[in-house]
Amino acid sequence: MPDSLTRESTATSVVLLATTPAGRLLSGDGTLLDRLNDQLATLPVREVQVMSAGGGLAADLRGIAKIVRTTTGAVAVLPADLVAHTEALALLLEHPARCTAALISHDATAAPMRPPVRVEGGKVVAAGSSFHLVPESNATFRGVLQAGEADLGTLADVAEELAELAEEGRLGPVTPVEAVDLLLVGLVRSGVSVRAAAIGSLHADRVTGQNAADAAVRRLAEVDEAKVRLDTSVKADDGFFATFFVSTWTRHLIKPAVRLKLTPNTVTGISAGLAVLAAVWFSGGTRGALVLGAALLYLSFALDCLDGQLARYTRSFSPLGAWADGMSDRLKEYAVYVGLAAGYAGPGIWYLAVAAMVLQVVRHGIDATYAGAVEDGARVGASWGRPTRSLLETQDVRSAPGGVLKLAHRLERDTIARWLKKMIVLPIGERMALIAVTAAFWNARVTFLALLSWGGVAALYQLAGRIARSAR
Repeated sequence: MPDSLTRESTATSVVLLATTPAGRLLSGDGTLLDRLNDQLATLPVREVQVMSAGGGLAADLRGIAKIVRTTTGAVAVLPADLVAHTEALALLLEHPARCTAALISHDATAAPMRPPVRVEGGKVVAAGSSFHLVPESNATFRGVLQAGEADLGTLADVAEELAELAEEGRLGPVTPVEAVDLLLVGLVRSGVSVRAAAIGSLHADRVTGQNAADAAVRRLAEVDEAKVRLDTSVKADDGFFATFFVSTWTRHLIKPAVRLKLTPNTVTGISAGLAVLAAVWFSGGTRGALVLGAALLYLSFALDCLDGQLARYTRSFSPLGAWADGMSDRLKEYAVYVGLAAGYAGPGIWYLAVAAMVLQVVRHGIDATYAGAVEDGARVGASWGRPTRSLLETQDVRSAPGGVLKLAHRLERDTIARWLKKMIVLPIGERMALIAVTAAFWNARVTFLALLSWGGVAALYQLAGRIARSAR
């Protein structure tokens, strides 16, 4: 029977698998299991259930299924042989979405306690174990799995199916230490959307012996967790302009903003106010007004980056904040279009302004409808109640990207090509930079023609990519 240790919190429940012998290895004044319990006590965890009764892989999986079926809210499964930074655990347990996610490292060197996975678009799309192979893996799973409340039923079903297969000996010589790995395989093959929470420079390793445990604990001390938290609050996959011309200095405003008790929504509001002021100055039409408007627009975008950085640092995401940020981006951009058109004396400028606005609406529509189709497809797959990919297939039947998509993934490995690929889609940072530069040095007509030209190429590129992914 699991031992329950109640936390005074209303967040994630944790199932600690203590059946692996390594969980009893020494770490400081206690064991690795004690160390994990102490770490979990500092995180927003509602309850920790320690599964300490051995009985083999099948018994562990059935125990997990039983716990999951009687629990509400998100549930995380951790092996007791894990040595990890508290900040690494927080990437899952403190994330306010409480969604289904797995802790991964982009170090693709697979090992017995580091099963391979393939990550695409921030999601785990293929996962491996000693029984399941992953073609063209690009990351490794680090042993921490969280299931969101909507996916608890699927997790329980997967655990029970795996238990039955293990009892029949149909999974090969798998052992209890692979319980978490197999659960991830099952969720991914069931069509569940699994967020890939990357540990970056943090450490999270499973160990098998005392020497390995001691070495893993020593490695933890080599990393400044506070600095890593600040670093990871800045998006690693942001656009070129945001990465090199904004985030290099807005990162230094995060801690002052925290001290001033500014919320991400407050920063979003200030950003919107600066964009409106930029539009007002653009409407003046003079060279000085255009230059000042460009400067205000740059500052507005900088704060637009800061609100996300502040949200990631404080882990204070919310549906309202995400909606407000997205709507603010659209409204700010369109207000600037109106200001630029109002300040230009030449003919036909309003036609160009409306055309640029329509083009952006179409581009956002392409992204939104595709994302919605992917989500609907995943929901339909889950509603079947059966894995979309068999757990008995030793190699993941979801093929690695081919054709255009394979070329695109290979380009990601080349730094210059990766940045060009990000820039070609004309993300919001590049659009704000394009507007500011062309308005400050030329005029509104040049701005709209540049937006229509680059934006048209970006729309065709996006459409081709969506078609290729849909065909796949």
